[in-house]
Amino acid sequence: MYILTDDLYFPPVERADKYGVLALGGDLSAERLALAYRSGIFPWFNEEEPIIWWAPPQRMVLFPEEIRISKSMRNILNRNMFDITINRDFEAVITQCSKISRAGQQGSWITKGMINAYCQLHEEGLAKSIEVWHQGQLAGGLYGIDLGHVFSGESMFSLIPNASKAAFIHLAGQYELVDCQIHNRHLESLGCREIPRKEFMEWLLKA
Repeated sequence: MYILTDDLYFPPVERADKYGVLALGGDLSAERLALAYRSGIFPWFNEEEPIIWWAPPQRMVLFPEEIRISKSMRNILNRNMFDITINRDFEAVITQCSKISRAGQQGSWITKGMINAYCQLHEEGLAKSIEVWHQGQLAGGLYGIDLGHVFSGESMFSLIPNASKAAFIHLAGQYELVDCQIHNRHLESLGCREIPRKEFMEWLLKA
């Protein structure tokens, strides 16, 4: 496992262990984060841990043409229940994502340092948010990294049912590939699937 120094460098993703852990340490500077995402790498760690950088052997992605939209969700979208915006309130979206309780997790991996770092990336035009509004109130949304024709999703939240799904469906229509990083059943139910890391890296090279 590689230990990062102050140098702006990541080892090749092929050097990740079987779980996908590539490196430890470094920082969350905008420059390092930008290099990470463009290299197929993302940070994921708990608040009291060192920064852990990942490049999983299997990458969970969505090809937009494969998205699954249930009949009930189509009805919700057709009724225009939600108003959807882009980059209207990035900080509110990432802050709400940090507050969501998730099964099997103690606390949030979206630390104050992470919030500050991604807000900086947003100011530089690399991080993007999608907001979902209901009756004038923020009801859900997601954020991630815009890599051109690929979007690397980081987290999403719902304060009312189906708000995050609406954000995800809206996002899918804007990219050739949505990177969802690691497998979970909810993403699978929306049409996401795993592809080999090598194939994912080929997609990134197109960007």
